[in-house]
Amino acid sequence: MLKGIPQIISPELLKVLCEMGHSDRIVIADGNFPAESMGKNSIVIRCDGHGVPEILDAILQLFPLDTYVEKPVSLMEVMKGDNAKTPIWDTYKEIIAKYDQRGADTVGTVERFKFYEEAKKAYAIIATSEKAIYANVMLQKGVI
Repeated sequence: MLKGIPQIISPELLKVLCEMGHSDRIVIADGNFPAESMGKNSIVIRCDGHGVPEILDAILQLFPLDTYVEKPVSLMEVMKGDNAKTPIWDTYKEIIAKYDQRGADTVGTVERFKFYEEAKKAYAIIATSEKAIYANVMLQKGVI
């Protein structure tokens, strides 16, 4: 055990966060996200039994968001014609505001299939058991 490391951060995830460099991206995926097929060329970390908000909160305690891009946090845009509600996005914005003074201004949306293409290039994908739909979030790492 280490001091100051959130308990939910496994040794494997801590190693991945340390290995990532500036501009590398990590996806925190909901339970419906095809993590294994999207992550064939990246690292897939299982966080079964956990939701995206608690993982996001733990990661942002350690992980600087990129300040050289306008929107270092990307959410999967709701598909046209899909009447899905996304209250979890408000939760994400509250969490982000605790760790980055730009708060909700760091967050943008990416069209669903573009999000998948970008996820394929991510350094890592964290597979959670999150049940909320459109709950996937991609973070771009900054510098300290």
